[in-house]
Amino acid sequence: MTDRVPLRLVDERWEALCRDNPRYFDGETLQVLGVVRNGHGGVTIHLAPTSYRQYAVQRTGIDTGTRVLGVKGLCRTPDGGWLMGKRGPEVAFYPGAWEFVPGGSASAGRTLPESVLGELSEESSWVAAGPPRPVAVLYDPPAFSWEVVYLMDVRPGSVPPSEDWEYERIESVPAGREPSPLAAVARQMMRLRDGMNHERT
Repeated sequence: MTDRVPLRLVDERWEALCRDNPRYFDGETLQVLGVVRNGHGGVTIHLAPTSYRQYAVQRTGIDTGTRVLGVKGLCRTPDGGWLMGKRGPEVAFYPGAWEFVPGGSASAGRTLPESVLGELSEESSWVAAGPPRPVAVLYDPPAFSWEVVYLMDVRPGSVPPSEDWEYERIESVPAGREPSPLAAVARQMMRLRDGMNHERT
């Protein structure tokens, strides 16, 4: 159990983050209260709304106990590669690291498939070639988040990303040729991807 963090300290840390990066916005996000696996491949995730500041200030070294729900995509490109991006310097977690694209917080106003498709269009110029399929739930300790991972096929699109600052570069990367440094969650997703490939062979 995390000791209660004074709200005054949260506000001070949040104001400092906003001074350093004006892109921060204190909207509503979904906090994970618990994850229960049923032993047969199913998962129940218990959620409650919270403010983004309660989550974001944890990057400053305090732990508010906030673990948010995120979505991530394992996106297969037409050439057989996997969509990966190098995180920009202004992102809250993993700046400068490579990870699978897309990824972001789940939205209270959208279903999880809608959230991962929304992140794909916000972060890249790629589009889904079919519906996203949930394949795993992972915990990402450095980012204080639970992630629902979706597998989907993607193809190049013609609309530029609306949030092009989140990644410095996005590429289709063949399995086994992942660039470095890699985000910790990307390593988890590589094992998941490689396990699925092994099952198909």
